[in-house]
Amino acid sequence: MKEEDADWLVYHLIAQKGEVTVEVLAGESGLDTAVVADSLDRLDRYLLIDRTGGKIRPLSVGEALVKCHTKNDGTLPYVIENGVIKARKN
Repeated sequence: MKEEDADWLVYHLIAQKGEVTVEVLAGESGLDTAVVADSLDRLDRYLLIDRTGGKIRPLSVGEALVKCHTKNDGTLPYVIENGVIKARKN
């Protein structure tokens, strides 16, 4: 299976479940846990999901936009780390 196909499958399972674990994703998708982990890394990098404490959930459009803005705009006085808004360290 191509990476794009695995990402599509994994993302849609996350969107259907709302909040899920890697083990559930591997079981539901039929993919190896390592393949699911690689897919989650890509989905996280694309700002489509949030991983907190072993739980994975899809980001809303608004959340994705804010994460993208804070990640790529070095002039903002704040950053978001693990869901917490913090003052940017200079």
